Amino acid sequence: TATMMIGSIETLAERAEHLACVRDLQDKTGGFRAFISWTFKAGNSELETGAEVSAFDYLRLLAVARLYLDNIPNIQGSWLTQGRDIGQVSLHFGANDLGSIMLEENVVRAAGTHNRITEQEMVELIRGAGRVPKQRNTSYEIVKEYSEKK
Repeated sequence: TATMMIGSIETLAERAEHLACVRDLQDKTGGFRAFISWTFKAGNSELETGAEVSAFDYLRLLAVARLYLDNIPNIQGSWLTQGRDIGQVSLHFGANDLGSIMLEENVVRAAGTHNRITEQEMVELIRGAGRVPKQRNTSYEIVKEYSEKK
């Protein structure tokens, strides 16, 4: 995956440059299966911080990434850093993937964010967005499709 953290010290121009680098590298290699953007969480870090990125800014970047990175098939919404509600909304801003339920996650947790979700809760979250939940492997091959709730 290609990743991009936003909200520490970068400018909007630097975000655009980052996206351009990812797009160019993908054109050259075709090696990325997904793009993941997540927001910096202040605290528990040695990085200089500014104002935290709003949910609107996060979703706007996600929508731009979906349009600009048309050479990367999967755009992941970060329920882990944004919480369940924004994760769900991200499915309407260009994300076609919400990642995993994170059996063990240490990076975001170390920064002070503690979002957790069960498999069933993830399935309901995706259904609630009007999407069909599917489990995939790291190669983005579908291994399970969840039938409609009866």
